[in-house]
Amino acid sequence: MHQHILALYNSAKKQQKLIIGLMSGTSLDGLDVALCKMSGNGMNTQIELLAFETVDYDDDYKQKIKTVFAKRDCDLELVTLLNPWIGVLHGKMVNQCLAKWQLGAKDIDVIASHGQTIYHCPKSQHQHADFKHGTLQIGDSDHLAVTTGITTIGDFRQKHIAAGGEGAPLAVYGDYLFFTSPAENRILLNMGGIANLTYLPKSADPEAVFSSDIGPGNTIMDAYIQRFFAPLHYDRDSLVANQGSINQRLLDALCENTFFALGFPKTTGPEVFNLQYLATAQAASETTHLSHFDVMATLNRFSAQVIANAINQCSVNLSNVQVYASGGGIHNPLLMKHILALCPQLDEIKNTQALGINPDAKEAVLFAILANECLAGEKQRFGNQAQGIPNITMGKISFAD
Repeated sequence: MHQHILALYNSAKKQQKLIIGLMSGTSLDGLDVALCKMSGNGMNTQIELLAFETVDYDDDYKQKIKTVFAKRDCDLELVTLLNPWIGVLHGKMVNQCLAKWQLGAKDIDVIASHGQTIYHCPKSQHQHADFKHGTLQIGDSDHLAVTTGITTIGDFRQKHIAAGGEGAPLAVYGDYLFFTSPAENRILLNMGGIANLTYLPKSADPEAVFSSDIGPGNTIMDAYIQRFFAPLHYDRDSLVANQGSINQRLLDALCENTFFALGFPKTTGPEVFNLQYLATAQAASETTHLSHFDVMATLNRFSAQVIANAINQCSVNLSNVQVYASGGGIHNPLLMKHILALCPQLDEIKNTQALGINPDAKEAVLFAILANECLAGEKQRFGNQAQGIPNITMGKISFAD
């Protein structure tokens, strides 16, 4: 038996594993690196987050990715070169974290790598009759494995599509296995560039679980800040939006998109919700004269409104519903204020720290869960094909040599 297959087999049998989960989202802030001690699997999964670090991306990384990110037409040579380059860079970032945590490659069972999404195109978006859903993440896991010396599991989204899903959101698998509780109905809300949620009934009935993208979280707001308020990368503490006023005509135009009328589940991305989307809405609503502060105030309300609409849709006719939020949006106080005001059935919105998981680390932790399930060697016992949640194990395995 090959030494790496034997090592993987031995890791799968261990009662406890050390798994590093990696997440690089559409916000392009940095690489989230979560060191997780995992035990059990399936509904018996237990997680202890031992360490967490966000390794910031420099301007060079951001500019390189932006040249190909969410663009139908881009330089194919650059995409080809970026794929291994990001894998190596992410590997070096993991090595930095390991040195800081005083750990070596032999201490880690596997790395779970999401990669860097550069294009997401479900069938509802691309409208090509000959093709189904598609998504592309770069940051090759072979290069990451060789750079770190650690077996790496990556490219999770392709199996989801192969089995009939849209490739997103994948959070539902980890959410269901770790966060389901008989004490309350839960909505796990993640607000990255794109906002998504998972509904977890207290009955734990897989047939009642669903997960879906909602629409824009921070993506248009961040892009607007970067264009008009550089060198700011995002609206820190809502300082820009708080200086403006919401324009109802622009808000109405922003909300006029067929995506919002689609039922759950559905997926989308910055390919749809971007600065061109904003420009089109401003032209249609004759609001091109608005100040940058008023535009940001309106974009903030727009994200809040589509998020609140989804929460309200999920919780209709339900009692004892609690929302737990994660992602960059939780640090936007005006966004959180708007969402709560638009959800009168909620007394508060908590974040996942209340459930024992750092809300900034949650997405990276969820990919560690997917890697743990890949190693567990058992058929995934959770799925709901009708809700776009195939009953599958995800991830491709890359050995270090």
